[in-house]
Amino acid sequence: MKEKTVAIITARGGSKRIPGKNIKEFCGKPIIQYSIEAALAAGIFDEVMVSTDDNKIAEISRKAGAVVPFMRSEKNADDYATTADVIMEVLENYEKQDKHFQYASCIYPTAPFVTAEKLKSAYKILKEKQVAMVMPVTAFSFPPQRCVVIKEGKLEMKWPEYRNTRSQDLEPYYHDCGQFYFYDVAAFKKVKGQVESNIIPIIMPEAEVQDIDNLSDWQLAEIKYKAAMKLW
Repeated sequence: MKEKTVAIITARGGSKRIPGKNIKEFCGKPIIQYSIEAALAAGIFDEVMVSTDDNKIAEISRKAGAVVPFMRSEKNADDYATTADVIMEVLENYEKQDKHFQYASCIYPTAPFVTAEKLKSAYKILKEKQVAMVMPVTAFSFPPQRCVVIKEGKLEMKWPEYRNTRSQDLEPYYHDCGQFYFYDVAAFKKVKGQVESNIIPIIMPEAEVQDIDNLSDWQLAEIKYKAAMKLW
């Protein structure tokens, strides 16, 4: 039996800091369209779907080529629902339709730096290494070991033992890019989405990573995207 793979783009409505964030125009088209187009172009998914509670998002997603086979529940459309909750709901709803997937990629709707090539690379690693999860990460630009904290109104080093250590001798620390994840579905379901081990990273350059939480972030992301487009 052929193993099946689904792309799950998580796009609820009701963004407060950037109204209409998931369908706001980004460099000429709704930002969610970048995630949909990357997933479709990858050619590795049996289904590219959008999980949303918003009819406008659903309409734009369908026009971009994704499917919205069911709407997200109210329970998983509030500020407290986790990504794992949403993915689990999607998988359960598909199972009710007798559709079963061996692999799943969760792609965020505000991730214009995701490309078909990155998705294909992650999928290949997941299958070849037989791990629970593959996720893109990027290194902190400034060594966290040199951070300072404020105590009683004054600055002091959190870890003074690293004061004179050369930057190149410090262990690099990484953080989640907030773009996509690729899962082995059985491993994901076994821990109810709380995957904490057996994860392989894909290291991304900082120039292709940008959290988008406010309008300043949005503007910076557009600048980075336009620069990246000249190199891709």
